[in-house]
Amino acid sequence: MTTQLALLLLVAAAGAAFVWRGWRVLAPVLRAPPVARTDHPAARAAFVVQDVGLHRRLLNKRWSGVLHALIFSGFLVLFTAIVQSFGSGLIPGFTLAPIGGNSWIALLQDIFAVLITIGIAMAAWQRLFWRPKRFAGSNSRDAWVIFALVMAVAGTMLLEFACHILATGQWTPWRPVSGAIARGLALAGMGPEGAAAAERVFYWAHILAVLAFLVYIPGSKHRHILTAIPNIYFRNTGPRGALPPPPADAPGVAEIGQFDWKDKLDLISCTECGRCQEACPAYAAGLPLSPKKVVMDLRDHMFARERGEEADLPLIGGVIAPETLWACTTCRACMDVCPVHIEPMTKIVEMRRSLVEEGAVEPMLQDALASLQRNGNSLGKPARQRAKWTKDLGFKIKDARKEPVDVLWFVGDYASYDPRVQRITLKVAEVLHAAGVDFGILYEGEQNSGNDVRRAGEEGLFETLARANIDLLDECDFRRIMTTDPHSLNALRQEYRLFGKDYEVIHYTQLLLELMEAGRLAPAEAEPQVVTYHDPCYLGRYNGGFDAPRALIRRAGHSLHEMGRCRENSFCCGAGGGRIWMDDAAMAERPSENRIKEALALGDARLFVVACPKDTVMYTAAVQALGVGDRIAVRDMIDLVRPDPGVAAA
Repeated sequence: MTTQLALLLLVAAAGAAFVWRGWRVLAPVLRAPPVARTDHPAARAAFVVQDVGLHRRLLNKRWSGVLHALIFSGFLVLFTAIVQSFGSGLIPGFTLAPIGGNSWIALLQDIFAVLITIGIAMAAWQRLFWRPKRFAGSNSRDAWVIFALVMAVAGTMLLEFACHILATGQWTPWRPVSGAIARGLALAGMGPEGAAAAERVFYWAHILAVLAFLVYIPGSKHRHILTAIPNIYFRNTGPRGALPPPPADAPGVAEIGQFDWKDKLDLISCTECGRCQEACPAYAAGLPLSPKKVVMDLRDHMFARERGEEADLPLIGGVIAPETLWACTTCRACMDVCPVHIEPMTKIVEMRRSLVEEGAVEPMLQDALASLQRNGNSLGKPARQRAKWTKDLGFKIKDARKEPVDVLWFVGDYASYDPRVQRITLKVAEVLHAAGVDFGILYEGEQNSGNDVRRAGEEGLFETLARANIDLLDECDFRRIMTTDPHSLNALRQEYRLFGKDYEVIHYTQLLLELMEAGRLAPAEAEPQVVTYHDPCYLGRYNGGFDAPRALIRRAGHSLHEMGRCRENSFCCGAGGGRIWMDDAAMAERPSENRIKEALALGDARLFVVACPKDTVMYTAAVQALGVGDRIAVRDMIDLVRPDPGVAAA
């Protein structure tokens, strides 16, 4: 049998196996319900080039990002050697880079084969000695198989080239690594004849390694080599703070077949790197949620259904436990750290919708939802008490329902009703009044914005609350909306677009900064202190509000000592997604307590500064639970602008 025929048969067999295995993976994606992800093709393509080419998310973890960049770039270059090997075997005289000739391609092949080897060594070191906790639950065997196949592809190529140089005597500076190996083989006693025979052995070993890699990839997690770029290209480019609406024919996802094709492309693109698991506050708290495991379990169930297995196994309560779904704080960290832009959080919310539809809701959450339905707030208070806090002011706040205002203050539930937050609400009102801001509130007309209601999966109640607020806002005359509550900000700015509304909504830190820059507000003099600042998820990660709070801290004369997890990588307080309404007894450590410990570890921060009513509630409780009130104090941003005696200091 000739070399060409043997190679052709091998390629045909491997290609057929690749197509068959690939079809089994892609079939559920291709048969899934539709979703529109083809808008703005040029912008999508440009994003892919930047995100993949620059390894932007991967390099957030320097070691992992560098090793991946070495392997990734090495494979791009070594693809020329693969083409060369198959081309020379099928077409006599074909070459891209003569082994013994002068060619910049030859030089790159040698250099990048070494870089791939370094990358694999770094990956092996990470798994053998560092053993990051984020790898827990991932398929370790799969990783080692890939390491071996990659090294086989690169190693056999170098050995083939080295043997060719030794057999022909065509020494060239353009193959420094292959030449060095050839010298080593010569010193070991290999002659030209032995090298010529070994060259053929390594040629076929290289061919077999490449084909084995090709056949193995579709059935392994490393199929992301093929699916990552499409998955990034088809990512959700809509507003970060707006959840996708449920399909018209179903309130939520109760069966694996109801996930759309992009959801399923997510499932087969997961690399099991565990970055989402590491970032998840619910996982850190010891709750039964790992975003990585959710994606892996959904993927495995999808494949099992394709094989005709697990037909009687329910998706929720069988594959994914309800406790897992209710553990999510919807902080979005899992989505923002994923290198291939998988969306575990949206899948969790989609499954929550089914639980709500069935009435299978966590008891405390059910009470909160019932209160929201009856009273328009989650605290069980009558609507007429919503503006009761204003009676402690020395002036009357305008009723935005009755007279025009420049700024309409959407106060929110906790800022209106919770005694721990009312002090802050009063101070914000006093500062705005002193600065001459023309502002008003909706009094008892305001209802919960519905942000966390929607993330709890209660779409119907969310729409009821949103439409009630929209109807009232439509009757008011204002220029923009301000709120102290990032959850309300996200709903008003992002989620209400679902109903055709596009309000200008700002956080109170932005307004305070504007007033300072205009000379209408100056922070009261206070003793400068070292403070640390917590980025609320719905202000920072969801809406990009990172800079105004930090500018206020500087203008107030304090020194900011950032925690390691800050800005885009901030750690959730644990209140989002309706978790503030649920039982936290199962937690090994509350996320808020974890965060306070992180602040204490800085060593010099005496104030833990927040800019969200829920953060005030969560972190005040955490400081009390840990018994560290003598070491650090929770203060709202307004306390830095207008400190009270005995309040600004810890």
